[in-house]
Amino acid sequence: QVQLVESGGGLVQPGGSLRLSCVVSGAIFRLYVMGWYRQAPGKQRELVAQITGGGSTNYPDSVKGRFTISRDNPKNTVYLQMNSLKPEDTAVYYCNAKPGNYWGKGTLVTVSS
Repeated sequence: QVQLVESGGGLVQPGGSLRLSCVVSGAIFRLYVMGWYRQAPGKQRELVAQITGGGSTNYPDSVKGRFTISRDNPKNTVYLQMNSLKPEDTAVYYCNAKPGNYWGKGTLVTVSS
């Protein structure tokens, strides 16, 4: 079975940086489209970054220029580098893999002074 495990969340100050990691097991990782989603309290889950097996990326305007998704296929790992963090970025961040629509359990990112 495909499993995703996120790590790297925590408390950071506005303007700070954080790097999230997601390790995937039970899959031919390089064939999957990987994504990072986030969900803030009372809000819908939203896509924040996506990367194909070939390395093409996609970001919404809310994070474009601040967040960078990358993948290390030999390590079966996808990363989310988050810079210039804002309080509005506070959310639980989830790793996703497609096809199959697999999800990790999430890692909490809190941006606060």
